[in-house]
Amino acid sequence: MKRVATTFIVMLTTSVIAASAMAALRSPQVPVLGGSLQGYLNSVGESINVLTDQQDILTWASTVSGNSTFTMQIELAGNAAANTIGLYGGADGVPILAQVFPGAATAGWFAVASFKNLPTRVIVNFFDQNAIPVGSNTYTPGPDRNNFGFYLQGPGGTFFTQDVRNPGGAAQAVTYAGTGVNAGSWWLCWEDLAIVGGGADQDREDAVLFLESLNPTPANTTSWGQVKARFLH
Repeated sequence: MKRVATTFIVMLTTSVIAASAMAALRSPQVPVLGGSLQGYLNSVGESINVLTDQQDILTWASTVSGNSTFTMQIELAGNAAANTIGLYGGADGVPILAQVFPGAATAGWFAVASFKNLPTRVIVNFFDQNAIPVGSNTYTPGPDRNNFGFYLQGPGGTFFTQDVRNPGGAAQAVTYAGTGVNAGSWWLCWEDLAIVGGGADQDREDAVLFLESLNPTPANTTSWGQVKARFLH
């Protein structure tokens, strides 16, 4: 039976609003089955075709302030209590996972992630839906603020925005550019079961993140073999 979907909205904001870099379309576009993701994006006023508007974005860079705010808007999935979401270094052969939201987080929780240098680290402070502090984590070394990806970890496995890190090199997450009032922002839409060998239904709405005030890093077609050759010594 189809599990109930999880939807997150994550808002990344900084004190300086910068124009987002343009991205190319993903080629080929990956399957999105069922109508739930399309229906959700329609419901929030987006003019996005989930079958043809997927962007070729795998990693990101924060804007100039280095501070980002993440808000969990809603979660409805059967795996909601176990799925965690966070950041990792896009160039790291064996990435350190910097958790942003624990599985216990519920709708309305938010986190402030601050990227720092000397040493390179990220500080995550998170709060409940009433803005009461819940906890703080510091990751040293942390993800590179100029090249970081997102991960989702849960009962189905650990998945990354870089396809080559996933089982079979499959796209576990797809990205769409916001439209209308959301122009310059991004939607990141996840499968929380493996596409290859994991029984995923490919509806791409198990976790949906809304990203503001960050830019995609240049897309590349590096294979996992090339990644290992460069970073795993």
